Amino acid sequence: MYYGEGESYMQHNERNLSMVMDFYEMTMSNGFFADEKHNARVAFDVFYRKNPDKAGFSIFVGLDQIIEYITNLHFDDDDIAYLKSQELFSEEFLNYLKNFHFKGDIYAFREGTVMYPNEPVITVIAPLIDAQLIETAILLEINHQSLIATKTRRIVKAAKGRTVSDFGARRAHNMDAAVYGARAAYIGGAASTATVLAGKMFQIPVSGTMAHSWVMYFNDEYTAFKKYAQTYPDAAVLLVDTYDVLESGVPNAVRTAKEVLEPMGRRLKGIRLDSGDLAYLSKRARKMLDEAGLNDCKIIVSNSLDEYTITSILDQGGCIDSFGVGERLITSKSEPVFGAVYKIVAVEEDGVFKPRIKISENTEKITNPGLKKVYRIYDQEGNAIADLLAKSDQVLDFSRPLRYVDPVKPWKNRFFENCSAKELQIPIFRNGELVYKQPSMKEIADYVRCQLSSEIWEEEQRFENPHNHYMDMTPELYEEKMNLLYEARSE
Repeated sequence: MYYGEGESYMQHNERNLSMVMDFYEMTMSNGFFADEKHNARVAFDVFYRKNPDKAGFSIFVGLDQIIEYITNLHFDDDDIAYLKSQELFSEEFLNYLKNFHFKGDIYAFREGTVMYPNEPVITVIAPLIDAQLIETAILLEINHQSLIATKTRRIVKAAKGRTVSDFGARRAHNMDAAVYGARAAYIGGAASTATVLAGKMFQIPVSGTMAHSWVMYFNDEYTAFKKYAQTYPDAAVLLVDTYDVLESGVPNAVRTAKEVLEPMGRRLKGIRLDSGDLAYLSKRARKMLDEAGLNDCKIIVSNSLDEYTITSILDQGGCIDSFGVGERLITSKSEPVFGAVYKIVAVEEDGVFKPRIKISENTEKITNPGLKKVYRIYDQEGNAIADLLAKSDQVLDFSRPLRYVDPVKPWKNRFFENCSAKELQIPIFRNGELVYKQPSMKEIADYVRCQLSSEIWEEEQRFENPHNHYMDMTPELYEEKMNLLYEARSE
């Protein structure tokens, strides 16, 4: 129900997420409705302007939640009552919302696609109000999950084949951020999550060991380890840094392995370090474990890790098998804003979509106009050498040299030769109906790994000064953009 002044909305009450939108989407829609413009069809592009952390690429994530939002988009009586209480909207508009459902088309990259700045990863072609009302939901899903997936992929790369697990829930910005952040982290390459709800919702493997409170509850460390090993003999991972790692923690872990687990025919699975000099402590702990015949005992570390700390630890020879990464992953602490935007690019007039362009004193904010297609260009070895923007009605022939324009150096005469191309946007909704078959989480995560191992240049994946992926245009699209800029200057 709609809660008025002085009443509270409890966490577990059912929420209509259709109402997750900026208020201006409602005020503009009401204005369009009053002006009888709500059936006019428009096109919006979703794109972003720069990769976080000065990276060479980002990963497109969040499409499943956009599909869920669009499919369930509606306004309950409680929502209408709340909007009516704002005393800004006409009765006719509110009645229109009562029967509202999305009627447009949406095209998007396949979820998990490696993406680059200034290319439309989503295009919405819909009646004006339909396109306007979904802006916030689309952006928040892309901005959050793409950010976390991209950060996770960097952390996974730094781990050099060692397992990375998401330990971030308690430092996430709220419960939804923890759950959907875990989803994004799994797509980005994390092997598991500590967030139980995310495991349940998305079939992500869940993992966890013990907290310091377990060790501190018992009278001594050995008793704590013994009780844990007896309870979980097949999954005993002991937290060894509550008191003293080398003088107490590791010796008591070895004792537990010898006196508790081995008589049961079991092996100690691992130890976890959560503080201190992780490079030094892991090397010393590895030596102690090996000398005790526990060569198969894994060393897991956590505590404020990211791609840079992990790289440093491993460069120092840290003997680590697995990383539990929390706050710096789930919040993307180094750069916590992704920055995708939603811009109108075309308006239908007399049955034809006419391009629109946004002009700014900041040249990076000038948009690419009109309905477009996005192609990924591959050389003969299957390497992705560039992305190409084309007008939507263009037919491109890659069987012969294809001329293109580099927007950074438009005066150069350049051609793609002996190349192939793949169109990146695919239909998601047509006339409001879902036409896209959603892949499983594992399929999405595998797709990310496949692209990065077989298509994307290793030079684009390095942390420092990555290779800049080329974003080119067909001459026809570039000319249209220049003509619109010239016309705007002439007005």
